[in-house]
Amino acid sequence: MEKSNATVYIVDDDPDVREALRYLIESVQLEARAFPSIAEFLDSYRPGNPGCMVLDVRMPGMSGMEFLERREPLGVGLPVIMLSGNGTVPMATRALRSGAVDFVQKPVNEQLLLDRVHEAIDLSRKQMEQESLACRLSGLTPREMEVVRKIADGLHNKEIARQLKLSNRTVESHRAHAMRKLDMHTTADLVALVVRQGAAPGGAQNS
Repeated sequence: MEKSNATVYIVDDDPDVREALRYLIESVQLEARAFPSIAEFLDSYRPGNPGCMVLDVRMPGMSGMEFLERREPLGVGLPVIMLSGNGTVPMATRALRSGAVDFVQKPVNEQLLLDRVHEAIDLSRKQMEQESLACRLSGLTPREMEVVRKIADGLHNKEIARQLKLSNRTVESHRAHAMRKLDMHTTADLVALVVRQGAAPGGAQNS
């Protein structure tokens, strides 16, 4: 099995739990990095690759729940799976409302946790793809974005030119510039990119 480029960050103050979880994650060819505290994790973490966190609820210093509620301002956008040895329904509800992708009781069901980890990594990849698409689209001028949205609506150059009161040559120029900036080679690729980002059809973008 080929090793994934994703990283699973395990944060738990119990050394036996940390090592057991690290061994479990590595058994399915995923990179695992284990830390005894949020502080040590933050000192080491560098964003860039897909991944997720497996995080204990209660720890000395910053608790897992506190980190969960503050992770985005701290610069950590990874999906989080919370672990607890004595979790309650209100605790699980709070964790899920704060953005955890799941709340798993200790001792963990190994297959269940691995399933959740793979789901969280898939989510991380999708989030990174969306961020990349948003960045590429933000490089277009307003007029180029207008043309791209019209293309995604299925309009031809002449129809776009008529609606935007532009010459055909100007539309073709905007289209070519947009394709180059977005590194797209076909109209189908361009439409798929814009639709995935939610910028079309109809010219409306998701907030």
